[in-house]
Formats: sequence, structure tokens, C-alpha cells
Amino acid sequence: MPFQKVESEKLSMAVVRQIEGLILQGVLRPGERLPAERELSERLGVSRPSLREAIAELQEAGLLAARAGAGIYVADVLGSAFSPALIRLFAAHSEAVADYLSFRRDLEGLAAERAASLASETDLAVIQAILDKMELAHSKRNPSEEATLDAEFHMAIIEASHNVIMLHMMRAMFDLLREGVFYNRAIMFRSRSTRDILLEQHRAINAGLQARDPKAARLAVEAHLNFVDQAQAEQSKSERHEAVARLRLRQETERG
Repeated sequence: MPFQKVESEKLSMAVVRQIEGLILQGVLRPGERLPAERELSERLGVSRPSLREAIAELQEAGLLAARAGAGIYVADVLGSAFSPALIRLFAAHSEAVADYLSFRRDLEGLAAERAASLASETDLAVIQAILDKMELAHSKRNPSEEATLDAEFHMAIIEASHNVIMLHMMRAMFDLLREGVFYNRAIMFRSRSTRDILLEQHRAINAGLQARDPKAARLAVEAHLNFVDQAQAEQSKSERHEAVARLRLRQETERG
């Protein structure tokens, strides 16, 4: 018979499974510091030796990393999603921006559709809270903060779709966006008219989600990213025109 004696699970393995689950679900994020050993052992209800055993196993698996004198952190497992050479290639070619936005439009449209159906009330409350912060930043005319909140808003939708593969893939993509590999998002928020349009688009996305209307949520995301694509193309065109104008000015000055 194929049956084996059931053995009780070691406490350290239960801790490993819990931390793995938190990393998989995106609750614990890359670079996030774990509580101190004493506090964490108390929260988990296990002895410190059991906790140390679990931490050591997670470090060996590459999910946690120790920083000298600073504690234990979630490893930057997303850093390997794209090689440094590929990241440089993205940054050097403008067509990567259009492809990136097209990719986002498809994936985030699907995520919004899923979130409208599958998100919990807490998920929707998180999205609403971020939009409220965006409203406040908008009233303060803080384009840098608006750009940061913009990324958080979109990631919250990905998280609310409850697809862990999509979550980690898109988090890697947003890390590149925050680093300015594709384009400088803050530039878009400097124009008052553009900022107003972007805020209204985020309101429309949120409205579709809060109403649990998958079609409306997806269409709002697609309309938003189509606008971003157009605005980014116009910004790039404007920068090219400015570069040519400066060359003409310099030439005219040298002619004296």
C-alpha cells in the first residue's frame, strides 16, 4: 500500500512555509526588512532556535539575505528578471517605450478586469486610499509625489487581481519604470492640463473597480495608457525639436 506514517511538521518548516507564502503573495517585498529576531519569534509563536533554522533555510534558498549590522531582508529576487545588458538596451532605444506601454495596456487591462471581479473589499479600500493620496498630491501641485503614487495605484490593481505570476512580473517592470529606464514619469505631471487629465483617468479606473464592473475597469485602464503613450510620443518629439532648435541657435550665434 502507498501509505506512509504521518509525521508532525517541524516548527521551522512551518515558519519557512509562512514566509515563503508572504513573499509569493507580494506581502513581503524585495528589500523589506524583517522584524528583529526576538520580535519575529514572538509574533510567530516559535522559539528563536526554530526561527534561526527557518531563516537559514530561506537564506540558502535565496529568498532572504543578511546585511551586516542591519538585519535580515527579503532578497531582491526581482533584480534578475532582466539582465543589466537588456536594461541598458531598453534605455537606449525609444521603441522599447512603445512596446512597454503596449505590454502594460494588455496586462493591466486584464488585471483590472480580474480585480473588478476578484478583489476583496480590503483590496478595493487600498486602491481607494491611494487615489485619495493622489487627489491630495494633485491639490498641492506635487508632480514628483503624484508620479510615485501613480505607480503605487497601478501596482495595487495588479495585487488585487490575485495572480502571483502577473504580480511579480509587473513588479519587476515597475521597478524599471521607477528607475527611469523607459521614461521620466514626473515630466508628465508637470503640465497642469496633463495632470488634470491623468487624475480624471485614475478616477475612472477606480470607479470601474469600486463598481465591480470588469469591462469599465479594463476600458478605463486602456484609455489611460493610450493617453500616456500619445503624451510620451509628443514629449519625445518636442525634445527632438528642441535639440534641433538649439543647434540652429548655436550655429547662428557662431556666425555672429
